[in-house]
Amino acid sequence: MTDTTNRAAFVRFSLEQGVLRFGQFKVKSGRISPYFFNAGLFNSGLSVGRLAQFYAQALVDAGVSFDMLFGPAYKGIPLSTATAIALAQHQGLQGRDVPFAFNRKEAKAHGEGGSLVGAPLQGKVVIIDDVITAGTSVRESVDIIRAAGAEPAAVLIALDRMERAGPDDALSAHSAVQDVAQTYGIPVVSIASLTDIMTELDGNTELAEHRQTVAAYRAKYGI
Repeated sequence: MTDTTNRAAFVRFSLEQGVLRFGQFKVKSGRISPYFFNAGLFNSGLSVGRLAQFYAQALVDAGVSFDMLFGPAYKGIPLSTATAIALAQHQGLQGRDVPFAFNRKEAKAHGEGGSLVGAPLQGKVVIIDDVITAGTSVRESVDIIRAAGAEPAAVLIALDRMERAGPDDALSAHSAVQDVAQTYGIPVVSIASLTDIMTELDGNTELAEHRQTVAAYRAKYGI
C-alpha cells in the first residue's frame, strides 16, 4: 500500500466509523469548525485493530528509524498497544517485535512502583497519540523519554489539522504540529491531514456540499 493510498483509505475509514464528520462543531479552541475528528469513536476491537494498521503503515512509510513506541496516558495507551501488535504483523518489518510503554497519570506507590508501564524506555522512541492540539502531551512525553536516557525519534498521530492557533487577530505563525517539530527537532508523522480530507471532498459527490465551508475554514486558519 502506498503512502497516498493509506491516507485516502484512512479518511474513508474515519467517515465510515463516524469518527470524521461534517457540519458545525465548536472545538476546544472555541472556533466553529466545519468538520470534527473524534478518534475516541474508534472504540471497538475491529475498528481499533484497523486503526493500528493505519498507524503502523504510516510509520513504515515515513522511514523513521525507531526502537519502540510510547503512548502518553490516556489515549496513547491503547494506541501504543494496538500499534505494537500491528507492527509485529507488518510484512515490511519481517517479524520484528516492537516493544512499547506508557505512563500513568499518577505514580504507583506499591508493586513495581513509578509512573511507567511496559518495556524500559531505551533507544529511539516514537510517541503515539491521536492529534496534537496544544502540544502539552508531547512535551510531557519528551521529558519522560529523555529522563530515562532514551531519545524521542518522532511523533505519530492520526490527523494533522494543519491549523494555526490563537485569536483571529493574532494567529500563530505555525500550526501545533509544526511547532512540535521545530521545538523538539523531530518529525511529526500523521496518517492523514486536512489536505487528504479536502481530496476526499473533491471526489465524493455525497460530501460536495461541505467542500466550500472546509476550504473557507482552511483559508482562514490553515497553514
